[in-house]
Amino acid sequence: MKSGIVGYGVYIPRFRIRAEEIARVWGKNPEAIKNGLGIREKSVPDVDEDSVTIAVEAARNAIKFAGIDPSKIGVVFIGSESPPYAVKPSATIIAEAIGATPDLMAADFEFACKAGTQAMLAVLGLVESGMVEYGLAIGSDTSQGRPGDALEYTAAAGGAAYIIGKEGVIAEIIDYYSFATDTPDFWRREGKEYPRHGARFTGEPAYFKHIISATRRLLEKTGIGLEDVDYFVFHQPNAKFPLRAAKKLGIPKEKVLPGLLNPVIGNTYSGATPLGLAAVLDIAEPGNLIVATSFGSGAGSDSMLIKVTDEIERKRGNTPKVVDYINRKKYLTYGEYVKHRKKLKFD
Repeated sequence: MKSGIVGYGVYIPRFRIRAEEIARVWGKNPEAIKNGLGIREKSVPDVDEDSVTIAVEAARNAIKFAGIDPSKIGVVFIGSESPPYAVKPSATIIAEAIGATPDLMAADFEFACKAGTQAMLAVLGLVESGMVEYGLAIGSDTSQGRPGDALEYTAAAGGAAYIIGKEGVIAEIIDYYSFATDTPDFWRREGKEYPRHGARFTGEPAYFKHIISATRRLLEKTGIGLEDVDYFVFHQPNAKFPLRAAKKLGIPKEKVLPGLLNPVIGNTYSGATPLGLAAVLDIAEPGNLIVATSFGSGAGSDSMLIKVTDEIERKRGNTPKVVDYINRKKYLTYGEYVKHRKKLKFD
């Protein structure tokens, strides 16, 4: 058996704000926002939640799902673009919180919204080489959006963690393909609080070129046809882009919808593709093939071919599913949202 996912866990904050509430404050047409972005509401971190606390909760769920001793974890990598410290690793905090031993490798990854899958592939390489028995890879973010900007409707919070190893694999990572170019569609300068984006430039030549290229080349590399794949998970900056990418590739939307979480939780950045994959794994059956393709501005995509094994049935039921976190929610007014996201600044 190939190396792959031994266990996974997720965490999504319970607070939500509706897109229509944001639109109301800024004098926008709520129906236009819904139709344009396809989003109904997004997750919001609590006042004491950040990308590390989210990662810790997801990691604890992943360890419980995997049924392993955390002392066996030889590497902890987290991908995020919203770490609580500018200079201080998040991975060491997470490793300590989950009860891992100090005898491990720990590091933070950053590549916009694909840092989570980047961490997964890096851990996979260490496991495949035999350097570690198990590794923990996490994608977690509390993403930022300038008040009044289009990003404010989608920038959300959440994360997913994956234990990768060779024993007790619930989903084999058969192969991968990465594709990257220097396409500056989204950025945040040093010292700036909010990111900027190239508006329509973020679709072409950024998102679609990279998602489609990575997915096509993975399928060509493996000899797998579109019809052979049961589920596709694409990075979801909004609800429209993944479906448009699927249409361009000739993929029925029914194969994309199970992993499309953006309409109900927004864009969780580094957590988006890992969370979408988790939602699919929650319902997948042994033998199912999944293609998960991330996208990170700047720009790049990682595409993974994953095959679900019989082991998944034995391990299910130990931890909350994605839908459990989605259904656990409390709505905020815009004023409460501003407080939660610390958007008011004082001298």
